[in-house]
Amino acid sequence: MSILSAIGRIASEFTAARTRFNTARSIRSLPLELQKDIGWPEAFDSKTGYRHGHGGEAV
Repeated sequence: MSILSAIGRIASEFTAARTRFNTARSIRSLPLELQKDIGWPEAFDSKTGYRHGHGGEAV
C-alpha cells in the first residue's frame, strides 16, 4: 500500500464519519415528536426522560 492510497483511505473514512455525525446532529435537533415518528431515539427511556448513548441529556 502506498502512502497516497493510505492517505486517501483515511480521508474517505473521515468524510464518511463526519457525514454520519452531521446527520445524527441534524436529526437530534428535530423536535422529540418527529424523532419518535421516524424511530430515531431507539434508546429513549420515557420513564426517566433521558436518551441513552449521547451523554444522557435530559429531554
